[in-house]
Amino acid sequence: MSVTFAQGFSAAGVAAGISAVEGKKDLALVVNNGPLDAAAAVFTTNRFCAAPVQWSRAVVSDGHVKAVILNSGGANACTGKPGYEQSRATAEKIAGLLGASANDIAVCSTGLIGELLPLDHVLAGAQAAFDALSDGAEAGADASHAIMTTDTKPKTVELEGSTGFRVGGMVKGSGMIAPQLATMLCVITTDAVVSAGQLQAALNAGVEMSFNRIDVDGCMSTNDTVLLLASGASGVEPDPDEFNELVAEATASLARQIVGDGEGASHDIRIAVTGATTEDAALACGRAVAASNLLKCAIAGNDPNWGRILSSLGTVSPEDAPFEAEKVTVDVNGVRICENGGAGRDRSEVDMTPREVHIDIDLNAGDAEATVWTDDLTHEYVHINADYES
Repeated sequence: MSVTFAQGFSAAGVAAGISAVEGKKDLALVVNNGPLDAAAAVFTTNRFCAAPVQWSRAVVSDGHVKAVILNSGGANACTGKPGYEQSRATAEKIAGLLGASANDIAVCSTGLIGELLPLDHVLAGAQAAFDALSDGAEAGADASHAIMTTDTKPKTVELEGSTGFRVGGMVKGSGMIAPQLATMLCVITTDAVVSAGQLQAALNAGVEMSFNRIDVDGCMSTNDTVLLLASGASGVEPDPDEFNELVAEATASLARQIVGDGEGASHDIRIAVTGATTEDAALACGRAVAASNLLKCAIAGNDPNWGRILSSLGTVSPEDAPFEAEKVTVDVNGVRICENGGAGRDRSEVDMTPREVHIDIDLNAGDAEATVWTDDLTHEYVHINADYES
């Protein structure tokens, strides 16, 4: 059911003629029917953030969002004032249909950078989406399909707390994925009775341990948006710790689904760094390994090349991650192929047939740890991105 799993939300996904793919659903609408309209968000840190990001950042600043309209088929990024006015016009259209203020309507876009949207199609699609609004499972599924670009499948989550409150969500993302955030649009809904402040704290914590710890290709987007909306329709005021845990579980699930659908990927790679002096040190090491295109290509060729792992670790400064090179060990899929900074067991012993590849790095310098997920890089990734039309 995606975003309609939580009570108090309706959604729709329609084909508005925005996408270059004829007949594709490319516009989604999610409406919070209340009684609450609390909201929180996290956005890209890219300095060229898109017009809808600029608009939505202002909308969410007061902790209230009535609805969010999302389109694929065009990013509306690097489009200047005309692009911002398109986001405003889109919000005003939805506001008029709902009898709300445009300042309570978030706008999200994804697709090709540098081009304005076909606004007439967007506005007509907004009307069609409004007319199709439903709180049923099919409506939630339609919305999750409408935000896809190079994604091969929709990515959704449905969770229920011990006292009956619900959390549902959808995300799009397949390429241009790297910390911080990723090329992703994400809407998470809950029917719990929670404040905007609690939503923001839960979302910040969840995003830090999920979306900020995945890396498909090392590229940060201009449009990344993660929204968490609360309707309060269940009437349940949840235990704060349980609520935070459910939001974290939702973001972790959605982030993991992004990695599992990485553009052209044949392996999902989990990089777990232990024995670090601090969590930040472990994270710096994990991200350095995840960013190695050489390693990604090796994994695509079913080669657990531990030399590429060590060379990437070696790029992390001693100030950021103190460790002694001769004490580092590396296991790949349970085989210790690097021992004390040198050769361990023969890498031919590693079974590379599973979709998941587990790289376990022990720095033997402390007790802290961190985990990062990434993908391999294949010929298909080049093909997809050499002919990208959104």
